[in-house]
Amino acid sequence: MSEYPEMNQAVSEHRPTPPAEYRYHRLRAAAERFQTAVDALETAQRLEVERLAERTWALESRVLATEEARDTLISERRLDEALAEVQRRYPDAGEFQEDLARHGLDEATLRRALRRELIFDAVMTRVGARAEAVSEEEVRQFHAEHAERFQIPERRTARHILITINSDYAENSREAARTRIDAIAEEVQADPQAFGQLARRHSECPTAMEDGRLGALPRGRLYPELDAALFALDAGQVSGVLESEVGFHLLWCECIEPARTVDLDQAREQIRTRLEAQRRHDCQKAWIARLSRADA
Repeated sequence: MSEYPEMNQAVSEHRPTPPAEYRYHRLRAAAERFQTAVDALETAQRLEVERLAERTWALESRVLATEEARDTLISERRLDEALAEVQRRYPDAGEFQEDLARHGLDEATLRRALRRELIFDAVMTRVGARAEAVSEEEVRQFHAEHAERFQIPERRTARHILITINSDYAENSREAARTRIDAIAEEVQADPQAFGQLARRHSECPTAMEDGRLGALPRGRLYPELDAALFALDAGQVSGVLESEVGFHLLWCECIEPARTVDLDQAREQIRTRLEAQRRHDCQKAWIARLSRADA
């Protein structure tokens, strides 16, 4: 239900005292908003969780009162699967049962709450399916009007070797670290293909375990000194010794991927999927708005 925040805002917070299934909304709101249990919330967080739970409960109740919901059946097998999904969030059955009790729930109540949730989701899916199909012209128009979204910047696949500067250790004093990186640089210049092996042996960065691999990087991902150096290298070239706030580095630019544009044929399905999702969401919002007006 958290997929419909705009719809939640449209639902009145004033409601009668709800039955026990409401406690599932409170539990879910605490987990989704603050990644914690209800009893671990601070006062302000608890108030926010209560507001969220009231809104989702009211929205769910309103949808479940529709003709679409009355025609929606949830099989016991699907309900069993939903219950199992919840149970898998806990290390064992004992903790699952303890958490239910802590929140004033039991399995029977949870099953009823999950049935409501599944019916709600099924109805919203059905309503969204009423949306008009996205045309090829709309796909083309989106690609033309949002050209900047389909620009892939230049990227450089790189590796590096780091020797840190730390005056607490003799071997990492500034002078010692520079001596060490200079010696490694000589080995690299003699045999650039040994860069990965030397990174594994000498680098003091976690990437040493991956032979110094940094991956394919666009501009702006590294320290400014390293970033400027990397994008000044030719493919296959190794930098001189570079210094950043953490120490001395060597960079190897393995290959260069030039900037490119994703053309319409490559982007068509991605665009269509995006537009269809938006259209379904708009259709759902409009349907909820009509329900709200009908209840007013």
